Amino acid sequence: MNTELALNAFATLFVTIDPIGMLPIFIALTQGMNAAERRSVAFRGALIALFLLTLFVFAGTFILDTLGITLHAFRIAGGFLLFYIAFEMIFEKRQERQEKTTDTAITRDDIANVAAFPLAIPLIAGPGSISAVILLSGEIEPGIQSYGVLLGSIIAVLAMLVVMFMAATPIEKFLGNTGRVVMTRLMGVLLAALSVQFVIDGVSAVWRG
Repeated sequence: MNTELALNAFATLFVTIDPIGMLPIFIALTQGMNAAERRSVAFRGALIALFLLTLFVFAGTFILDTLGITLHAFRIAGGFLLFYIAFEMIFEKRQERQEKTTDTAITRDDIANVAAFPLAIPLIAGPGSISAVILLSGEIEPGIQSYGVLLGSIIAVLAMLVVMFMAATPIEKFLGNTGRVVMTRLMGVLLAALSVQFVIDGVSAVWRG
């Protein structure tokens, strides 16, 4: 039973979080950072996401019900947030802001901010993964062992995500500046499409409800 739960939870979260697909987005978001700074962003983002997903495992339904928020509304809000990030990626607004400052060095605040938003939420701990952990926690029998298996699956997927992020710097060097610009804009377009899909799914669910 626990093996089946572990496989089901791991597969669901792996597909939802998509560590492989997150790598190019991570590269675009951490543009200008060195390997150590990217490593810091990766670990911070994963830890914040782990905290949020763990919180929703144990109290997700209670939190949403208490605030009067549905998963569909959460999905729509996440879609709008992702669209804002996609817009910045496509038109390189982040780079423009950096060029307007006299010192473009990456600060600890920059690292903390990117790790929390948009990396941890809504990209890692977003509408899809939060919905998944709430549904998975609702299907298991209450108990330390079952919750331990579910949390272990979350940690395993996030660990794979961090490993993927570790490859960001060598991949960016391989792409070069032109490749980075092309990839950033392409990922921005794909992220925009994903954000619109979140909104469509949320609106459709509300409409059906």
